Amino acid sequence: MISIAIDGPAGAGKSTIAKKVAGTLGYTYIDTGAIYRTMAYYFISRGMDVDNEVSVSSLCGRIKVGIKYIDGAQHVFLGEIDVSDRIRTSEVGAGASKISAYPAVRASLLGLQRDMAANDNVVMDGRDIGSVVLPNATVKIYLTASVEERARRRYAEYTAAGQECDIEKIKQEIEERDHRDMTREISPLVCAPGAEVIDSSDMSIDEVCEAVFKLVKSAS
Repeated sequence: MISIAIDGPAGAGKSTIAKKVAGTLGYTYIDTGAIYRTMAYYFISRGMDVDNEVSVSSLCGRIKVGIKYIDGAQHVFLGEIDVSDRIRTSEVGAGASKISAYPAVRASLLGLQRDMAANDNVVMDGRDIGSVVLPNATVKIYLTASVEERARRRYAEYTAAGQECDIEKIKQEIEERDHRDMTREISPLVCAPGAEVIDSSDMSIDEVCEAVFKLVKSAS
């Protein structure tokens, strides 16, 4: 089986690239960020404080998160409820960053992620895929971009979805999330050993995908 691990900071384009690469190669795309967002949504939608590690940790083992492909599109489920459209907000994204630092949360989802990659060719994106989840991945990529470019992309994404937002606030949130992700004690965001760094700041989606295809071809 072939596995492609794509790590990188928020807004670097990991999901966009991973989806396109998986679609072209006929692999299964696994959005680990959506899995963490779904857990965060569970707590936020119930009015719980995601900063309370004790409360979050005591409940995370009960939460059932699943991924299904419907008409070729990935859908994320919280129990039996499709929450794919509900988890794409800045509040849920910030919550996901916070709870992903909790050991109990990461432990509860690690097996799920590895099981997904065990019996299929996959493209998996996140922040610790190459370093922790799939340390023996066939291809490891660290995809990044400038903070300014990542903020611009997120702004476009949110406004296209009809959400009111401020680009300067988005930039601040990205910088804060980078700091949390890179300094947390458990599975911090790092460039995994053997990973190829791709800076997409001035690259088109097709150019980034082409760089990934070359890495896959050379590793095959």
